[in-house]
Amino acid sequence: MDTAAQQDPFDTVLDIQMPAEQRVPVVFASPHSGCYYPEDFLAQSALDPQTLRRSEDTYVDDLFAAAPAHGAPLLRARFPRAYIDINREAYELDPQMFDGPLPVYANVDSPRVSAGLGTIARVVSTGAEIYRRKLSFAEAERRIEGIYRPYHATLTRLIEETERRFGCCLIVDCHSMPSIGGPTDADTGTSRFDAVLGDCFGTSCAPFITEAAEKTLRDLGFRVVRNTPYAGGYTTRHYGIPAQGRHTLQIEVNRRLYMNETTHRKIPGFTRLQQDLTILIATLTSLPTSDLRP
Repeated sequence: MDTAAQQDPFDTVLDIQMPAEQRVPVVFASPHSGCYYPEDFLAQSALDPQTLRRSEDTYVDDLFAAAPAHGAPLLRARFPRAYIDINREAYELDPQMFDGPLPVYANVDSPRVSAGLGTIARVVSTGAEIYRRKLSFAEAERRIEGIYRPYHATLTRLIEETERRFGCCLIVDCHSMPSIGGPTDADTGTSRFDAVLGDCFGTSCAPFITEAAEKTLRDLGFRVVRNTPYAGGYTTRHYGIPAQGRHTLQIEVNRRLYMNETTHRKIPGFTRLQQDLTILIATLTSLPTSDLRP
């Protein structure tokens, strides 16, 4: 967890690990592994830093670090999901969190907002309330303009550059999940599979992509399920247009495989999982480009 003060905390909101040469039409993204917690956010929060981290996809960027070696860029967010969730629409906001009215274009009725997990989350994954007091809309707008929009502008640029070069693009959105469904989840109290593949029930990518990922993971001994409880977030829904040669697959791995979920420390299983996911990266970056094109 990084809480170091900066003159401008939005100086570096993301990081791109580029290959020496992009050899494949694939872009990997890790939107929730950021661990830079601004001091003003910690002061606003009613929660201790360790509890805030319960919403963080800790180390996911490390787990998928081999992407550039396989010819694909890896986009990593620096800011945590508890601060702003870039896997949402820009303005999925809960009116109860703010000290004044929201603009008419805010989406205040989405299931994510109702669960307390909008663009600016009300709760962490355990259901604990994040803030001591209500926020101003100006604060939300500052985060959206300073973090959300630069992230999606960069992801869009990587996708469009890939499409110009190869005529198609596969976006792999990388996440981790708590080992047991939390109070805001549909599977509350349920022990989860090792991996969940989300393709929006077959609409965000060509079927052979999900099938290849599933077969690779099963052959490695993973217990895999599709679309339950995670079918895909905003990135999967928004960017996945298979008919245009733009495919998106969301991958969720179970945190118990690689970390202590209370202390956020790596466990011995981390190395094995990283090696297995490197095999998955090899599978996804070896898919025939001609099959990805429209």
